[in-house]
Formats: sequence, structure tokens, C-alpha cells
Amino acid sequence: MKFSEMPYARPDAAAVKTELASLTAAFRAAKSFDEADGVFVKEDRLDRHIDTLYNLSYIRHSIDTRDEFYSGEAAFWDETLPTLQEALQPWVLALLESPYRKELEEKYGKVPFVNAEIRLRSFTPALVPLMQEENALTTEYEKLLASAKIPFEGKTYTLSQISPCKSDPDDDRRLAAWKAEGQWYMDNADKLDGIYDRLVKLRTEEGKLLGHENFVPLGYDRMERNCYDKTDVARFREAVVKYLVPIADSVYRAQAKRLGKAYPMTYADNALMFRSGNPKPAGSPDEIVAEAQKLYDALSPETSEFFTVMREQELMDLLSTEGKEAGGYCTSIHDYEVPFIFANFNGTADDVETVTHEAGHAFAGWLNRRRVPSSTVWPSLEACEVHSMSMEFFAWQNTDGFFGKDARKFFYSHLAGAVRFIPYGTLVDHFQHSVYEHPEMTPAERHAEWARLSGVYMPWARLEEIPFYGDGRAWQRQHHIYSSPFYYIDYCLAQTVALEFWARRLDDPEKAWQTYMDYTAAGGSLTFTDLLAHAGLESPFDGNCLKHICEKAKAWLEAYDLDGIE
Repeated sequence: MKFSEMPYARPDAAAVKTELASLTAAFRAAKSFDEADGVFVKEDRLDRHIDTLYNLSYIRHSIDTRDEFYSGEAAFWDETLPTLQEALQPWVLALLESPYRKELEEKYGKVPFVNAEIRLRSFTPALVPLMQEENALTTEYEKLLASAKIPFEGKTYTLSQISPCKSDPDDDRRLAAWKAEGQWYMDNADKLDGIYDRLVKLRTEEGKLLGHENFVPLGYDRMERNCYDKTDVARFREAVVKYLVPIADSVYRAQAKRLGKAYPMTYADNALMFRSGNPKPAGSPDEIVAEAQKLYDALSPETSEFFTVMREQELMDLLSTEGKEAGGYCTSIHDYEVPFIFANFNGTADDVETVTHEAGHAFAGWLNRRRVPSSTVWPSLEACEVHSMSMEFFAWQNTDGFFGKDARKFFYSHLAGAVRFIPYGTLVDHFQHSVYEHPEMTPAERHAEWARLSGVYMPWARLEEIPFYGDGRAWQRQHHIYSSPFYYIDYCLAQTVALEFWARRLDDPEKAWQTYMDYTAAGGSLTFTDLLAHAGLESPFDGNCLKHICEKAKAWLEAYDLDGIE
């Protein structure tokens, strides 16, 4: 069934809660494992259906935030989801107390029960009104960004549409584009500060309601961190500063030399990898998708079937349009056993990276689409990001098709970009820890903290010349800080693992792909660290992992032949 044909109807929340209560009672009354298992499967079917309706509404609202019907549905879900979470708590408790728990764990694995324990301790009914307001605020933030109209050179751009101008080879035009975008954020500074300030206060109150000193423990629980804690993350951040920041710094110094710029450079100059311009796709959006089909046809029978279905059932919305949310994502539509990819193509290399990145997520969802319970279709988010970031590197085998004459540029800039990203992503995480450990900070103090941490993780970025960045406000562009606190370190952990796949692919592409399949086919049946062990991969929490990867990446970048590329 095509996406446009999938029916949506707002669920009757009261009826759903009644059904949950009935299933919980039947589960507790079960006289045998088979009986309990039958109820378990029925409850999972209900979960799948509610999740399907939510995602159909969410996707269609993302595609056009101006649509009045789906704007109304977004408000409904913002209000309803916390109450459904409350109604689900008796089921979670019954699951954990079940006399058949051992048999259920043997059949479905321990992860659903470990995560159920996390869900139980991270919720109390008193949270519901706070969570509803939190949802409304994050929706307000996303709609604000989607509404952006940036005047530039006599035209009006959205945040996605102005991106190509921000990497223009002409220094004056590029800087002007960065300033124009920054001015839009400055014009909306009070709204952005106000939304986030209220979010911090709400989340802090939520953490304290559960007996925590601040929001951090609750934030980790909401991310289902079931195999590591903030101590492990802090140790990873230290390894990033020790091993990766110096390498990223050397990449930026070489870039400054190529561009004829003084180091450190502005955000605008850091955005230009080569004086002749950054790599660009060789074809139109339709041609990029056709090249992706060639890639997945060649990669494996499984990926070929998957991407064919994505195209035939119109399960991708890729173009940047007015009123569309910024960014990109992938989600599942469980009732139809398919994923969906959302993106904002803008004519840059990001188009190829985004479609292959999100296809990595989608392929993992496709490969595990029939898992029961549905919570094990996907693993935890850092594990999911391994699927996507690693897929970007497996897509190297069709770089000529994607980029044509710019293929050599792309190989270098993609690896350099991966190395440069991790310090930025780690900065985002450190900033969030600072904010939630010190919720009394004023907006101005938060901006100052971002500027301070930028000096640690991004010494190559000169903040002057563009007021938005000079004021330490760059973090306000990052959706996750508003909408998904503590998510961003997941990308950094995953990028580290993806670089392992990059290195293995250089040595033995077929073996590297089999390792990727071993990792991906396990879905969410294992925790992140157990998935890595299962596939024979190193953990990013081992400092030597980042050290070894940095050494390989540094050697490859320094040896890469850039002759003839201006």
C-alpha cells in the first residue's frame, strides 16, 4: 500500500485505555505460559496500531506544518501520549511481576524487561501535565523553525533551502548567507530563549518529582540507557578531547591553508572544504534516488528488495518545501510493516548522505519488521545510529554514480566530516549536562557556557563576524537540544563504530558487510554493548577504540591524494 493510501483516524483514547486495562487483567489471570503469551502478543498488536496512527499523523504534520487537520492531530497526540503512558503502567508492572517472566524472557529476550523496569521507574502520574506542556513546547519550537522565511538576495528561503548558499565558493556570498540565517535566529531570539528556558524548568521539575537532584537521571532513563551511564559518557568525552580534537584541528588547519584563510576560521569559512566548492551530487533528486537503487541492488538481495519497496510504496518524502519541518528522520509504520524516510534535499552532498543515512535506519527497520514485541524492532538510539552512519560508508561503493566528477572530493570530505563531527556532537552533549546540572542558569549564562565549551571542543571556530555565533547561540539550531535531550551523544558513539566499519571495509568489503548484517539483523534484541560484542566490534567506551580509529583516519586523510583539486 502506498503511503498516501494509508488511512488515519484519531483513536478513541478512552477505548484504548479500557482495552489496556482488560489485557492487563487477562495477563494477570493467565493460568499457563501459553495463555500469558497469547495476551502478550495481543497487547503488542495494540501497541503497534497506536504507534502506526501516531506516526502517520506525525509524518504528515512534518511534511506540512501548515495543514490545519494534522496540526490539530499533533496537538491531540501532545496531550494524549502522556495519558496513554500512564494507562500503560499497570501493564508494565504486571509484566515485571508475572510468574511467567522467565519463559517470556527466554522467548523474547531480556531487553523488553530491562526497558520495562526503566519505564516503570521513570514515570509517575504527577508527570502527565508537565509532559503535556513539554510536548507542546517542542512542537512550538519545530513549527517556529518550519515557519522561517529568510530574505536573501531578493528571494525568500527556508532554513533548509538556504543551506547551499552557506557553502558557496564565493567568500562574500557565503558569509552573507550565514549572516542572513543567523539574523533570522536573532530576530526570534526571545522566543527561542523562552521556549528552552521553560523546557529546562519543566524537565528539572519532572526529575525532582521522581526523587532526583535534577533532570539528568530521568533524561538517561527516557533514552533507555540500559548498558552505560553518565560516567561512561564523561569518559568518552575525555577521549574525544584527547584523541579526536587534535586530528579534527589538523583537518581544519589544512583546510585553512587550501582556502588561503587565517586559522581559526569563521563558521562560514569552516563550511567550505575546497576553494572550488564542496562536492555536489551529479544528478537531480530523482537521479540520486535511482543511484541509490543501483547501490542497494548491488549491495545485497535484502537491500535490493527493501529499497524497491520504499520506492514503489512512496515511503520517502525528500524535497524541501515551504512549511515542511527541517531536518530528516526515519520511523516505522508497524501495521504495514514498512519504514518511512523524511528529508529535505537542498542540492548539496547532504542529499546523498541523508538518503543513505536514513536508508540505514530504514533497512534495519525493514529487516526486523516482524519482531515481537515491536519494541525490539529497533535497538536503543545509539545502536540505531550505527545502522545509519555505517551505511553512509558502505555507500562509498557507488560514489562515482552519486557524485561523478566530484567523487574524489566526496571521499575526502566525507571522512573528514565524520572526524570533525564527533567533537561538535560531544560539545552538544557536554552543554546539555551543564544546563541540566545547573538549571538556574539564565539564557545569557547558557550562551556563555556554549561559547566556553566551544573553545574546548571546537578551537578551530572563530565566533566573531556573525553575531548569532558570536553571542554563543549556535546551539539553538540543534533540534535535539530542544526536542530530545541527551540524544546527541548517540551520534558520536555511533560515528565511532561507523569508523570501525569504514576501516574494515577498506580491508575486506565483503567481510565488513557480513559484520554489518550480523549487527543489524539482531534488531533490538540486545543492548548496545551486547550488540557490539555479538558482531565482534569494539566498544566506543574503550578509550583504545577511539585511539585506534583516530590513528587510521589521520593516516588515510594525510595520505589522500588531493592533487588537481583546488
